[in-house]
Amino acid sequence: MTREEKSQVIQDLTAQLADTSTIYLADISGLDAATTSNLRRACFKANVQLAVVKNTLLEKAMEASDKDFGELPGVLKGNTSMLIAEAANAPAKVIKEFRKKSDKPLLKGAYVEEAVYVGDDQLDALVNIKSREELIGDIITLLQSPAKNVVSALQSGGGKLSGILKTLSEK
Repeated sequence: MTREEKSQVIQDLTAQLADTSTIYLADISGLDAATTSNLRRACFKANVQLAVVKNTLLEKAMEASDKDFGELPGVLKGNTSMLIAEAANAPAKVIKEFRKKSDKPLLKGAYVEEAVYVGDDQLDALVNIKSREELIGDIITLLQSPAKNVVSALQSGGGKLSGILKTLSEK
C-alpha cells in the first residue's frame, strides 16, 4: 500500500468515525470462511456495517477525529474488525446472538454516544442500552399512566362533585 493510499484510507476512516456515534471493535480472528460469511450476513440483517481494519490506520484516524475515544486506541492489537450501526445496541446484539454458536467475535471495545466501553465483559451492558425510539416509548408510557389512573378514578367517583374532589385529593 502506497503512502497516498494509506493517507486516503485514513481520511475515509476519519470521515466514517465523524459520521457515526456507535462504533464497536471486535476480534473475529480464527473464524473460517463459512462462519465469517454467516457473521457478515447476520450483521447485514441487523443493519450493522462490518469491516476489517488495519490497527495503525484506524488509530491515526481516531487521532485525526474530533471525538475523544479514551482508552479505545489501546485495544487496537491483533485482528480488529469495526462494526458500525445507527442503533447503539445493534452490534452488541449481533455479537451476543452469534456467540451462541461460536466463541467469536470477542468484543474489544465500543464507543457509544460519547461513552467508551473496553473489554468483552461490557457486552451485556451494551446489549441493554435502549435505542432512542425505545426511550421515547418508555417516557410516553410513563406519562400516560398517571393520567389514565386519574381519569379512571374520576369516572369511578360517580361524577358527583364530592367523589371528584375526594379522588383528586387522593391523587
